[in-house]
Amino acid sequence: MSAGRCICMPSLVAAAACALLALGGAAPAQTSKRSATELMDAVMWNREPIGGPFQLTDQSGNVRSERDFRGHLLLVYFGFTYCPDICPTDLQAIGLAMDRLGAGAGDVQPLFITLDPERDTREHLADYVAMFHPRLLGLTGSAEAVRNAADAYRVYYKRVDFGKGDYTVDHSAFIYLMDRDGKYLGFFPPGTPAEKMVEMIRPHLAGSPSR
Repeated sequence: MSAGRCICMPSLVAAAACALLALGGAAPAQTSKRSATELMDAVMWNREPIGGPFQLTDQSGNVRSERDFRGHLLLVYFGFTYCPDICPTDLQAIGLAMDRLGAGAGDVQPLFITLDPERDTREHLADYVAMFHPRLLGLTGSAEAVRNAADAYRVYYKRVDFGKGDYTVDHSAFIYLMDRDGKYLGFFPPGTPAEKMVEMIRPHLAGSPSR
């Protein structure tokens, strides 16, 4: 699997592209600096580097950076806990993939980075990620810290207000696979089944960690 190559079925890639294109618009506060179309193009065609430094707080209150995970493969997913369908579906698939990797799951660290730090406190994340897999790590932080992480992974997100303080967050929903040195291997589009993730992750489990 080459870097930047989509690691799932073409039909799912097309669905992800259509979903992203539907999200375009101006960029108010709590929104990506760049348009949905521009960021989709960067990810889908490997036009820009994916991944990079971040500093966030996990559900136990520990400050975490990308350096903490060197020597492990990473599954990185951006979303929010109030997401009604896409996020829980993809997180469930990640959890199932971890189970099916068996002993190899110890070499894989799944990360769930919230795009809604206003509501997704570490305490709330702790309850949420526990529903999907014991190794799933939830990360939150200031709006600026979250934006920096999202920018590094070319994630599109936009707060959509309903009035009276209620809102949702439109966002791209790729699952990023990173190698043991934090380098980008590829992405799984939303809706990728656990079996497909395992098929693409397993060949990387035999590699020796770089420290």
